[in-house]
Amino acid sequence: MSVLTSPRTPSSSTPAVPRPEYKVTGRRVLRSEWSKLWSLRSTWITLGLGLLFLVAFGIIAAMRYKSSVTSGRQLDPDFADATALSLSLFGVSLAQLALGVLGVLVTAGEYSTGMIRSTLAAVPRRLPVLWSKTAVFGVVALVIAAVGVFVTFLIGSGILTGTPAALTISSSGVVRSLLGAALYLGMVGVIGAALGSLLRSVAGGISVLVASLMLVPGLISLLPASWHNAIQPYLPSVAGESMFALHQGAHTLSAGPGFLVFAAWTALAVGAAAWRLVRSDA
Repeated sequence: MSVLTSPRTPSSSTPAVPRPEYKVTGRRVLRSEWSKLWSLRSTWITLGLGLLFLVAFGIIAAMRYKSSVTSGRQLDPDFADATALSLSLFGVSLAQLALGVLGVLVTAGEYSTGMIRSTLAAVPRRLPVLWSKTAVFGVVALVIAAVGVFVTFLIGSGILTGTPAALTISSSGVVRSLLGAALYLGMVGVIGAALGSLLRSVAGGISVLVASLMLVPGLISLLPASWHNAIQPYLPSVAGESMFALHQGAHTLSAGPGFLVFAAWTALAVGAAAWRLVRSDA
């Protein structure tokens, strides 16, 4: 005798398990970019180099000045009007390259590996990716720079005690200049990230960054004096340097206008990167 059995059908009363909804929010995009930034070995190496350039070159400059003064030798022309602040910030020109190059790598590196396609698939609106990358790296660069410039000044001012260049942290304009230097380096990092996103090439982004910060001012110096004096204060690097200069030169901007000009260059780079990100495919 055989027994016929009918297949069991799932009960219609069994509730379906809902899938969790994952919404793309600004905080989650920021957390994602934060994780990606610190997962790269180049981040640790390049930030370490930037901090090393700030501290090491500032201390070396202070020690060299101290040695010249105590030995009675004639000071180098570059050190004639030096202060503890200018000597402590001697490494800013090299630190800006390290932070700017890392900014380029943060954005252009994803284009070179193709990872940007996965990123934009997860964040279809695109622009939050750029805002998050520039904000995360800009803040990191700012913090590293602030630690570097304040530590270097405190060490350098101790070395230069009793010399004509001596200053203390309470001297007029010192804290403002140190904060200006940190802000300048943080904004250089943002410009590097924007150039990497705009050009989508590591080599191209680094080339434009180095040219705009170091090569263009040298070329402008070849122009007639009237043209040079009219153009030079508004170049990115020159306007940025005025943000942390203790005393302003004859043809330079003061700290406030210098910050506004450099902020305008930064906004231009980020705006151009945003325009290309929206208008063209990855």
